[in-house]
Amino acid sequence: MAHSPTMTMVLIALLAQTTLCFSKITNGGYLYPQFYDQSCPQVTNIVRTIVAQDPRMAASLLRLHFHDCFVKGCDASILLDSGGRRNVISEKGSIPNSNSARGFEVIDEIKAALETACPQTVSCADILALAAKDSTVLSGGPSWEVPVGRRDSFGASLHGSNHNIPAPNNTFQTILTKFKIHGLDMVDLVALSGSHTIGNARCTSFKQRLYGSTQNEHTDKLFAAQLRVNCPQSGGDQNLFFLDNVTPMKFDNGYYKNLMDSKEVLSSDQILFKENQESMQIVKEYAANQDMFFEQFAKSMIKMGNISPLTGFRGQIRKTCRNVDG
Repeated sequence: MAHSPTMTMVLIALLAQTTLCFSKITNGGYLYPQFYDQSCPQVTNIVRTIVAQDPRMAASLLRLHFHDCFVKGCDASILLDSGGRRNVISEKGSIPNSNSARGFEVIDEIKAALETACPQTVSCADILALAAKDSTVLSGGPSWEVPVGRRDSFGASLHGSNHNIPAPNNTFQTILTKFKIHGLDMVDLVALSGSHTIGNARCTSFKQRLYGSTQNEHTDKLFAAQLRVNCPQSGGDQNLFFLDNVTPMKFDNGYYKNLMDSKEVLSSDQILFKENQESMQIVKEYAANQDMFFEQFAKSMIKMGNISPLTGFRGQIRKTCRNVDG
């Protein structure tokens, strides 16, 4: 049966499209949940088991993934120590991470277990993504299928860590811009900020809101007074405070309810409800509907995890997460 010229062109176009997709896949251009099904089928069980050993680390592991992805993409650059043949300058010494970022030993333990089970197969970048999901679930939050297939960077960026990660005292527009640079939007900003339903903040990250001319009129007066007890005007910079003092260990929508009650710890959280009508409306929706928040949080975590991953032959699979191989 003869094909018409139009039909022939359609077939050629479909064949070209199929070939293009196959090329992208063979070059490792895609992340997908089944990436380790053949090479390391036990990866999810190993990560989940070790993460579950210390539920208190949940917020820290979630934060590591966030701080990794916002600097050079999701490539495990945050895990590198300074030094080595490549003279790495670690991101661990940056303002957002110094005396703050934790969970590195947990990642080390997961990596060691995976190197025993599946040598030089699972990247540190993927470990961070999987641990973030398991930490969320362990705390009572939503689950999602984590696309994997990332590879690890050869270096770190102290400058990027100091400038690309949203800071507690950034303006609303600055924070939104830092999200948009990475392809994230307003909904992602509000949803991912909901991770502050668990974890702590250091006194130094919000002290400026409590004293002098920078006192914040929007914060509940009694709540502010309670914060001042252990966050004095002088000293106490490393004292820790729950970001959600109602259900601090439970991943829920309490964070958004706190914003509506003016009982937020960080300025960067408060501005979501006070300075923009669109973000305020999203906060109200999530405060009223936890399922809606959970659904969007999972989508936004997948989206964040897709920020500039190294795939194919780019990067490497490190033997230890703290050091570049070779």
